[in-house]
Amino acid sequence: MIITHSREKLINAVLYFSQNTRFCGKTKLMKLLYFLDFIHFKQTGKSVTDLNYFAWEQGPVPKSFFEEITDSPKQDLKALITVRSTGDFQHISPKKGKKPNLDFFSPRELKLLKDISFIFKDVQSKEISDISHLPNEPWNTTKHTKGMFELIDYTLAIDKNSAKKLPLSIAKQRHIERQEMLSHFGVA
Repeated sequence: MIITHSREKLINAVLYFSQNTRFCGKTKLMKLLYFLDFIHFKQTGKSVTDLNYFAWEQGPVPKSFFEEITDSPKQDLKALITVRSTGDFQHISPKKGKKPNLDFFSPRELKLLKDISFIFKDVQSKEISDISHLPNEPWNTTKHTKGMFELIDYTLAIDKNSAKKLPLSIAKQRHIERQEMLSHFGVA
């Protein structure tokens, strides 16, 4: 069985973002995870958390994780964070004394966590949503080509006009190979 540590990366990214950004609610958290995964995919051809994102009205949302955090967080997540509702805002905060385990992240992933947290530290969900909705970005492209509530293809993150980035064909091949590997050998 292949061990990817996707779950460990996800819950520790959530804890990291909740400790290192202000105004960390569900909407902002979904966007932070989206940027983490799609920027990493753009650079390497693979996501960090292995989440699938869908084009919802408010932007890209990892549906399965959104439903988990909304309805019934698994014990590993519940042990690390608190979700507290104040009106329409669901504030996500770390539980007292809990610190993210950064050992699961590669140096590139860790740098992205830090950079994304720094960039969006004081940004509220409206501003971060505006950024994820920009023209020609994956959410916007999916919305206009496939429609709302459809799966956002990670390969849309690849800049087709940049010679410095990972070529689209290589990124697609890596993505297909990774999905096949996980399908055939299982995931822990």
